[in-house]
Amino acid sequence: MPRVIADTDDGVAITLDELCDALDAASWDPRDEDAFAEMGVWLARLGRNRTFLSDLAIGELERRFTGQEGNSYGAQVLMLRPPGRRYALRANFWPALDDAVVRAGGTAPFFYDLPHDHNFSFLTVGYLGPGYWSDYYLFDGESHGEAGDPARLVFDERARLEPGKLMLYRAHRDVHVQLPPDSFSVSLNVLGYDRAQPWRTQYRFDVERNTIAQAMTATPSEALVTIAAHLGGDAGIALAAELAVHHPHPRMRRTARAGLPAGDHRDLDARMADDPDPRLARAARARLR
Repeated sequence: MPRVIADTDDGVAITLDELCDALDAASWDPRDEDAFAEMGVWLARLGRNRTFLSDLAIGELERRFTGQEGNSYGAQVLMLRPPGRRYALRANFWPALDDAVVRAGGTAPFFYDLPHDHNFSFLTVGYLGPGYWSDYYLFDGESHGEAGDPARLVFDERARLEPGKLMLYRAHRDVHVQLPPDSFSVSLNVLGYDRAQPWRTQYRFDVERNTIAQAMTATPSEALVTIAAHLGGDAGIALAAELAVHHPHPRMRRTARAGLPAGDHRDLDARMADDPDPRLARAARARLR
């Protein structure tokens, strides 16, 4: 289960700007679990401000959502602050099964019944309503692989993000299956961010088989390398071959090799046969055979 943080504060409520000022001023690191957890007191204080979110919602409606132009999360999320050097802020909406938006469009936009982890840590607090339910599992944090590989998930418990409950979801450690709340609910998040995050893979799981179902992460450069290899002539092929050998992340090395057009790539495969990632090395040796 995510780390539950006791709210021992004195009941102070703060504004969104005050939360941002506190996060900016402190010398915390989103990769440091204890340091990130200490920032939870500030999110809890914002959670006690019962008017800021409705004020923001009214303002966005009046401005036709011009403040959400960079929001890549879809209709479930109202971005409170876009991603910066260390964090982003958002409000998440969790409709119940009998709410009109679910009856009209189903549950898929809200990621219900989707077992997954996160490639970033984040703080969350229940803000409105009874809170969504989750089945929580522990992930060993070291497992990585492809669809069908063992996940070694350990079931923890089913619990609800109740109003005022403050938790820290730990990257590659906490896995959850979110379930609809009993009635419409809202949570607030402080999302940790660092530059390496896009290269850390988020997974979807098959909890019945206890396996990895899908690697969910991709970066824009992984699409661009395929375009370069197919449309960039010799220069594009040379760049993809270079990335297939020397890029620091195995996902990009795999993508670059797979994106090469058909041809004689035996020299490249000979170099990839010694790849530090055993999967890539085995695949290169198989192609050589």
